[in-house]
Amino acid sequence: MSTPSVYPPSEDFVRKAHVQGMKGYLDLYRRAEQDPETFWGEIAEREIHWFEKWSKVLEWNPPFARWFAGAKLNVSYNCLDRHLTTPRKNKVAILWEGEPGEQRALTYQELHRLVVRFASVLQSRGYKAGDRAIIYMPMIPELPIAMLACTRLGIIHSVVFGGFSAEALKARIQDLGATLVITADGGFRRGKEIKLKPAVDAALEECPGVRDAIVYRRTGSDTPMKQGRDLWWHELDEHATEDCPAVPLDSEHPLFVLYTSGTTGKPKGILHTTGGYLTHVTATMQWVFDLKEEDTYWCSADIGWVTGHSYIVYGPLAGGATSVMYEGAPDYPQFDRWWRIIEKYRISILYTSPTAIRALIRQGDQWPNAHDLSSLRLLGSVGEPINPAAWEWYNRVIGKGRCPIVDTWWQTETGGILIAPMPGAVPAKPGSGTLPMPGIIPDIVDLKGFEVGTDQEGFLILRRPWPGMIRGIWGDPERFREQYWTRVPGSYFTGDAARRDADGYFWVLGRVDDVMNVSGHRLSTMEVESALVRHPAVAEAAVVGKPHEITGQAVCCFVTLKKGDYSHEQLGKELRQWVAHEIGAFARPEEIRFTDALPKTRSGKIMRRLLREIVTNNSVTGDVTTLEDLSVVTKLAAQQDEE
Repeated sequence: MSTPSVYPPSEDFVRKAHVQGMKGYLDLYRRAEQDPETFWGEIAEREIHWFEKWSKVLEWNPPFARWFAGAKLNVSYNCLDRHLTTPRKNKVAILWEGEPGEQRALTYQELHRLVVRFASVLQSRGYKAGDRAIIYMPMIPELPIAMLACTRLGIIHSVVFGGFSAEALKARIQDLGATLVITADGGFRRGKEIKLKPAVDAALEECPGVRDAIVYRRTGSDTPMKQGRDLWWHELDEHATEDCPAVPLDSEHPLFVLYTSGTTGKPKGILHTTGGYLTHVTATMQWVFDLKEEDTYWCSADIGWVTGHSYIVYGPLAGGATSVMYEGAPDYPQFDRWWRIIEKYRISILYTSPTAIRALIRQGDQWPNAHDLSSLRLLGSVGEPINPAAWEWYNRVIGKGRCPIVDTWWQTETGGILIAPMPGAVPAKPGSGTLPMPGIIPDIVDLKGFEVGTDQEGFLILRRPWPGMIRGIWGDPERFREQYWTRVPGSYFTGDAARRDADGYFWVLGRVDDVMNVSGHRLSTMEVESALVRHPAVAEAAVVGKPHEITGQAVCCFVTLKKGDYSHEQLGKELRQWVAHEIGAFARPEEIRFTDALPKTRSGKIMRRLLREIVTNNSVTGDVTTLEDLSVVTKLAAQQDEE
């Protein structure tokens, strides 16, 4: 295994950072490790407004935690009201661009006004703390406005990504027992209207418990409305008041339920509560993004995923940031849309996914090079491990070698970031999440729960509870216990494989089921994929294990290429040899399949599960509700049949 490059932060960045140098990081980490309750209590007291203080920082009855027990607070108040008595009152909170090009800049004062008005509408319709709402909207400011209005009253919300089908929407409404749906007529993507209301209508045919469907007019297209159930947002707003105080809620009051993508059978609703979650995301905004008052911060995720909840809405607004939202596709109308946005708004922090980075690499360096990206001072990555070649490109082409890159590891279940380099403190290694956040105690163990050695692959677990942690699976405490807490008793089982190097840096290798066993060698799909994309011809790769009667599993690679004229036969041989050279002969792929696109969820994650089904059964039978483009799978399955 070659020694990875190390990128320390610049002296200038360290000098201005919230956490300065490795000593700064280690001091913080050791304080949290030695006395976690005092540590988190101090952060909660400093960063969050509480109506009533807690009696105990943590009550831990594994696997159930209560953080800041007995305290009362309100998320909407923390994200909005408390800023209004400070100079942030007139600072832009949400800076939005629609795909057709419209712009809105909502100050904290204006956002507060809109949230209060919508909360008063919900209150007048009889909704109160403990009720449940489904929010199914495009990436427009009214999405966070709806979320913050729900949190103002204690209505438990579940945001369903606007690309989900009526069937997926119905399953979530039913599982949550929602009585309210907040939606829009549609949104825009790649120049086309994506209608949302028809999916709501179809879903609600089998959801008699829903009393109201509130519809925001975004596109203005003809939208059938069912009398007695469907209500236009703008018409309700005419009767709204601007007197709707934030309700003090228990620290453990459920804040939101987020259904994880790619589930089969019954959807799995991940439950997060109020006080601990808000403390965690507010602290990590500062630690990971080194957030400054003057930053213009852009997380490119969709709010339908946990990244959007934690790092577009709740974390940035609680921290008083200017958070950028963009409605549409990164390549519309041209491949430089993102770079235009960064140049136009002088964005200083960009937080995006490895999938997006790889897609941008494929389009060519001429697009970012045509724009002034000098406002950027920090880059981030989220969603899956970033392969070193993509990291190096991101660093060189987008950051011009002067922006630290924070490669963040966390999950829907963890609420916020758990492993990432503090940018002014921890030197980065391309492909590594580096070191854990203060208060986070990860370990890497074998199947029996024993710690494995340096550079040995094992299962990533968390030894201690943390404030942003999952509090349960909605309506299914047994599934919560079984899935996360029984594999290594007393520890949270992440489901990810990882290794730790001699410097204590963590290298997350992907899901446990993304590990192949080839002739007795445990081989991470991530490792093979990283080797493939280091080849100059390869844009993106997905690797799965294929059943093999001799070796147990064989390595099967799906590869998309950069623009160019290639002989597939010749390149296939070259890539097999390349992987053998990079990793070892045992990792040599059995087959390389060239494809124009890989199957991805709408959040951009490669669905290796579907690729495994194709190479194993020649067909796809599992859940495809989260798939962005079904035709990709159809073509790959047809390719298999032709062989």
